[in-house]
Amino acid sequence: MNDSKSALNLKEIEIDPLLKEKVPAKYVYHYQFMPIGFESNTLKIAVADLTDIQMLDDIKMILGFDIEAVQADETDIKDCLNKHYGIGADTLEKISASEPVLKTGDDSSIVKEDLEDMVEDASMIRFVNQILLEAYKDRATDIHIEPFENKLRIRYRIDGILYDKPIPADVRNFQSSLVSRIKIMANLNIAEKRLPQDGRIKIKVGDNELDLRVSILPTQYGETVNIRLLSSQNLILGLEKLGLHKKGQAILEKLIKKTHGVILVTGPTGSGKSTTLYTCLSQLNNIDKKIITIEDPIEYQLSGITQLQVHPKIDFTFSRGLRSILRHDPNVMMVGEIRDKETADITIRCALTGHLVFSTLHTNDAASGVSRLVDMGVEPFLVSSAVECLIAQRLVRVLCLECKKPTELDKELLKEFGNPTIPKDATFFESEGCESCRFTGYQGRSAIYEILLLSEAIREMVVQRVPSSRIKQQALKEGMLSLRMDGWDKITQGKTTISEVLRVTQEESVVE
Repeated sequence: MNDSKSALNLKEIEIDPLLKEKVPAKYVYHYQFMPIGFESNTLKIAVADLTDIQMLDDIKMILGFDIEAVQADETDIKDCLNKHYGIGADTLEKISASEPVLKTGDDSSIVKEDLEDMVEDASMIRFVNQILLEAYKDRATDIHIEPFENKLRIRYRIDGILYDKPIPADVRNFQSSLVSRIKIMANLNIAEKRLPQDGRIKIKVGDNELDLRVSILPTQYGETVNIRLLSSQNLILGLEKLGLHKKGQAILEKLIKKTHGVILVTGPTGSGKSTTLYTCLSQLNNIDKKIITIEDPIEYQLSGITQLQVHPKIDFTFSRGLRSILRHDPNVMMVGEIRDKETADITIRCALTGHLVFSTLHTNDAASGVSRLVDMGVEPFLVSSAVECLIAQRLVRVLCLECKKPTELDKELLKEFGNPTIPKDATFFESEGCESCRFTGYQGRSAIYEILLLSEAIREMVVQRVPSSRIKQQALKEGMLSLRMDGWDKITQGKTTISEVLRVTQEESVVE
């Protein structure tokens, strides 16, 4: 046995994927070593502690190979194990040992029907916990568990982008048990596999409580699961932390001081609308104001604010809840989303009777929010009278501070962007990726905004049912920054890249 004293960076070496067939997962996880090479009956392994002779002798005896050990960082070893063996490989190996796969007459593998009995088994509990913990460590906002004909795929959404997570190939055999375990945690019906189900799970990771929203859909190859990770801790944000430019922040500070009117935030799912609304409510959360929200779901707990959760199954809808809220004499209200004419009508009425109302819509830009309300059936003169402002937003990934470096502008991308004016002192950056950002080049996200104030000219255009494209042109003339131009401001500050802003503003056309 030859011990090498030189430290090894596992991220810089290529490891033959066939090595894991020689060394079972249960041994590498138990002894915390990574096989990195094999030649002439000698297995080369990376370990954190070269002085643990007993462990090295045990590995040699169990595997039957000569051992050559080199030292590596303990965290690198764990990351390497997850990358090459997959999350929870040792756990699934233990389950496989106790629950063998049966063979049918045509020699195709099937899973035993009584695998449902394993959902409370310690190994399956541990496997699900490993998936959740890895997602939390990776800063994921969503976990996607997706079955296909011959495999099961697990992906994490990190900073708005989906990344595939390595998992053992035989996890497909335990798909039903995995989904059932998640159903039990979310208090769902494990026997029902034909209908969609929604639930929630509360877990604690260290000092942080997570609220997990679980959605299950039946598909051709089994049930697919989406888990959204939300922090249950109190949200304490200031307007200055939202990423607003100075002009936009000043506008929003003035708007939230109004005593009545509707402030609408628009954008697709996952664009940060809720964070913006919660931040505004936090600024208004004083002893002299009564604030009530009605949401689906309640994403963050706000101390001092009355928050209601809608329950469509028992007919507690947005519209019904809004009627009841008015009897509690609120100063400020938040409606999680305007989804139909009835909710829109009541929201508008609340604003016209002296309430400040915040809500959201799903539209591509701020001006389209007007058209959306009118399409729902709200009279244009009511929209013109009640709505004070429409805010469109997107989230762009922020360049990693550890590996970003100055770069030259790509002329083709600049042309696609609309050939904006380049400030003389602007420095542009890109990043190649490093350990800190998990080699993505980005770490965290920031919002870009489009704030459309309803001036007298725009209110008149709304009453006349002028198309949203013309309303947007008028707003730009009055000084509104479009989403893309707000993104350009962040690009010139070295916070993000042209390609990133283009990615999240693909639907935006350049208005001459």
